[in-house]
Amino acid sequence: MRNLRVGVDAMGGDYAPDAVIKGVVEAMPLLDESTTVVLFGDKEAIERCLEAEGYKGERIEIVATTEVITMNDHPAKAFQAKPDSSIRKGFEYLKAGKIDGIASAGSTGAMMAGAMFTVGTTEGVIRPAVSAAIANVRGGYTLLLDAGLNVDCKPEVLHQYGIMGSIYAKDLWGLKNPKVGLLNIGEEESKGNAAAKAAYQMLAQEKDINFVGNIEGKDFYLGKADVVVCDGFMGNVLLKLSESLRYIAKARKIDDEFLDNLNYEIKGGTPALGVNDVVIVGHGSSTVLALRNMVHQTELSIKSGYAEDIRKAFAARKTAE
Repeated sequence: MRNLRVGVDAMGGDYAPDAVIKGVVEAMPLLDESTTVVLFGDKEAIERCLEAEGYKGERIEIVATTEVITMNDHPAKAFQAKPDSSIRKGFEYLKAGKIDGIASAGSTGAMMAGAMFTVGTTEGVIRPAVSAAIANVRGGYTLLLDAGLNVDCKPEVLHQYGIMGSIYAKDLWGLKNPKVGLLNIGEEESKGNAAAKAAYQMLAQEKDINFVGNIEGKDFYLGKADVVVCDGFMGNVLLKLSESLRYIAKARKIDDEFLDNLNYEIKGGTPALGVNDVVIVGHGSSTVLALRNMVHQTELSIKSGYAEDIRKAFAARKTAE
């Protein structure tokens, strides 16, 4: 494989740029020796942080920018109105092939706007999704999508989530035949609202995935499915519930491996599936540990080839129609 270039928004997140730069420096030993990290942001601030961290290597490059898209900005409008922002410049580099993937703990909306305005939605995909890997009691993770991007989803969209999630689980987690479930209020196929019932039928008839039926909330953490699909409203509620369980356990000084693994910092970032390149979105309040792992997760995602495999899968489906 050719030398990889991982793009990172140095100005994204509540503790940027200091925490971002520290996270990048700590990530460098985890990355392949041939991988370069390209930082987008305030050049002077980045150089100050690198000097404070004592980084002397040559595998970090800086692309100077003068603007920042904040959490208070309207995502799509700011992406257009701030052409020299760290996120906008990062996506321009991604589109031009100057980096192989981009990660940011900044505005999720701006990241998704950037993905759709520049690298574009994968042809054939109705709506991209933001996914999240959530720990289960078996010691592994369950991929949840959508985790908050699309609060209302048609059955066709949920069907596509199952396909994309299955490809991701194969490529990133090495699962040969990942189990795909539909989050619902009961196990029976007759349960749920009209969208869930229709999605069930589509997923059950899909030959390219291993659909195991409905997954109830009580079963989610048991690992009965490797991939669980739902609309972004349900997904975000479940994601935030998972995060709160870990916070509560920590506050009560409960030592439990499963609850510890619910820590979002372990994965660091979540991939946007259904866009043409690797786009990783981090938590706005990402710590140094989370940012370190977000950078590493971006490299792993690029190496896995999942974005290309999703493109190929949907191209093949279009040809077969």
